[in-house]
Amino acid sequence: MARRIAILGATGSIGTNALEVIDQLSDRLCVDSLTAHRSWSRLVEQAWRFRPRFVTLTDLDALRKANPAQLPPETRLVDGPDRIEQLVTAPEVDIVLVAVVGAAGLKGTWAAVQQGKTIAIANKETLVLAGPLIVATAQQCGATLLPVDSEHSAIFQALQAGTREQVLRVVLTASGGPFRTWSTEEMENATLEQALQHPTWRMGPKITVDSATMMNKALEIIEARWLFGFRPDQIHVVIHPQSIVHSMVEFTDGSVIAQLSPPDMKLPIQYALCYPERLPGPARRMDWSVSHRLEFEPADPDRFPALELGYRVAELGGTSGAVLNAANEVAVDRFARGEIGFLDIVRLCEAVLEAHEVRQPNSLEELLEADRWARQQATRWRRRPQLRR
Repeated sequence: MARRIAILGATGSIGTNALEVIDQLSDRLCVDSLTAHRSWSRLVEQAWRFRPRFVTLTDLDALRKANPAQLPPETRLVDGPDRIEQLVTAPEVDIVLVAVVGAAGLKGTWAAVQQGKTIAIANKETLVLAGPLIVATAQQCGATLLPVDSEHSAIFQALQAGTREQVLRVVLTASGGPFRTWSTEEMENATLEQALQHPTWRMGPKITVDSATMMNKALEIIEARWLFGFRPDQIHVVIHPQSIVHSMVEFTDGSVIAQLSPPDMKLPIQYALCYPERLPGPARRMDWSVSHRLEFEPADPDRFPALELGYRVAELGGTSGAVLNAANEVAVDRFARGEIGFLDIVRLCEAVLEAHEVRQPNSLEELLEADRWARQQATRWRRRPQLRR
């Protein structure tokens, strides 16, 4: 029987790519339920195409305005405070794809984990915010966590070449974003439009800005720390402008296993939804009839200080991940609205992290409290003017 998928964030970049995969593999995969934030008209279009049992919106104002009569007859609009939890814990659901951006994906992931579901995680912030708690609860409840991020999917695939004890290090590749060759002085005046010009990937605006600051790589360091159980000193970052090698695993004998493919999120999405099977699908293929250049260069922590924050949080654990993630979400939003400069994004995050007293949480609520505190601090942050000499 086809695996039934609940997609949280169906109208975003990951969600729409996932629906293309499901459409191509309709004998193996089908849609059970879809959620969106505000995009009601697009959600209605998807409902008519894929005929899910349920749809809902996470934005309450948009939900109140939604007209259920626009949906196909077999699809119901779910309302109520626990509507996301209702969808992901339904016994008919085989896989929950968490494709929403930011901390908003945490509660749905948490409910699915507690129910022992298979969760395909495209939301790195969930593991950054609550990695130890999510992983421990998944082990207790028999849930399966499958990475969808291209880098972590690559690591997951390469790890099958040996045992965990044989791993020397994992190497996360980064494109370097639009400012790979820019100086710190040039980045000081970078605009939102420039930050959104990613050279290889087409993603949502928040993730694209994270790529420009390399905060996305900082978050991926933390995610790899908890998802795979590696020490921070086993996780390395290199710049790979072509975005063809998605990450690598180096084993103790010196062998380095890499996963290569064109920059297309449909491949890691399909691998997670169909795991452990490999099937023909809609993802782009390598063209071996033309020349390819694969370049690697060290990441520069002086120009991209977000990386150091990632290592710091991976070492600290506790509530530090929730604080860094929340501060970054607010900082990116403030940059997009013109309130702070591009380099202020990481400055703000560092200031909020340094002001926080890290605790080891025993509950999800403690993490959410740290998240709320960090958002308040980040909203109030102002850059100190430099003294003239």
